[in-house]
Amino acid sequence: MRIGILGAGAIACGMAAFLAKAGHQPILWSPSGALRKLAEGACLTATGAVEFSGSVAAASDCAEAVVGADAIIVALPANGHRLVFDAAVPHLKSGQPVIISSHSSFGALYLSKRLADRGIRLPIIVWGTTLLTGRQQSDGVSVSVNTIRQKIDVATLPKSAAVDGKALCTELFGERFVERDGLLAIALSNLNPQNHLGIALLNLTRMEKGERWGQGEYVTPAVGQLIEALDLERLRIAESFGLSVRTVREHFSLSFHVPMSSVSEMNQQMHREGRGGFGPATADSRYIYEDVPFGLVPTSLLGRIAGSPALLHEAGTSLFSAAMGRNLVADNDLLPDLALDELSPTALTALCEEWPTA
Repeated sequence: MRIGILGAGAIACGMAAFLAKAGHQPILWSPSGALRKLAEGACLTATGAVEFSGSVAAASDCAEAVVGADAIIVALPANGHRLVFDAAVPHLKSGQPVIISSHSSFGALYLSKRLADRGIRLPIIVWGTTLLTGRQQSDGVSVSVNTIRQKIDVATLPKSAAVDGKALCTELFGERFVERDGLLAIALSNLNPQNHLGIALLNLTRMEKGERWGQGEYVTPAVGQLIEALDLERLRIAESFGLSVRTVREHFSLSFHVPMSSVSEMNQQMHREGRGGFGPATADSRYIYEDVPFGLVPTSLLGRIAGSPALLHEAGTSLFSAAMGRNLVADNDLLPDLALDELSPTALTALCEEWPTA
């Protein structure tokens, strides 16, 4: 299959390597221009959990990546989603599947609204996390893939297309997808923001000083307990909507292949095995500038709608905004166009299951 991948970082390149190794034809595009070397003929190289070296196409513009593709994958940080959605909308056609990896801040609703204005209907498949974790090397054409996740939560908008959406993901990436109860469940299944809040907030000075620190090692008992308290808020919100979502302990065990235990103990196990990774070496990190506005803020919004306030999530947003000297809530460029705060829980649930009208 020909798969357009919108993104140029470790996740996008790792997925391109995975697909190319499986015999598919990925074509990458990024608005940043970071794919210049691939466009000039350099090979894409992946090491670690994905071993691949070969030629992968890089598009000169969004239209080249989208037109004629059997599916499109959005694989870049959430603060770039609106930019690529807007770039792709004029070129998408009815029935052409779009996969959002991973889904954040109701981006699927924003995209569906833009497409409905054009009279275009297509399945939007949303993941609760990414296929893999990894780091891109400084040469721009090499990626080190740390792990491929065993399980990925998935849903499709409209909900009636869920079976076909999961089938497409399985055809491309194998038997690892767990169907969740619609878009709203996926919105409450992205655990990175809450996890990164605990990790970054309690290790912020290490980030500022540019230290090299093992992330798994520094998920100490206190950090782990904060993450688990944040998780309880998320689980209560899901319960208020009548939804079942994975717990943070299940997430770490299934994603990183460690026995079920406390969050801290599982991270310490990953560290002992040399799989704990390294924390950010700068405060200018997606842990703050992506995960706060596009992760914590939407969860807090859902808590208010459900009548189950996410006080720790809201406190984290306020603390990071104060520490960074920036209103991180205002950095979210997706939610303002959706006016979700005006909806009842029932109306929001319906919106997350059906295709919008123009």
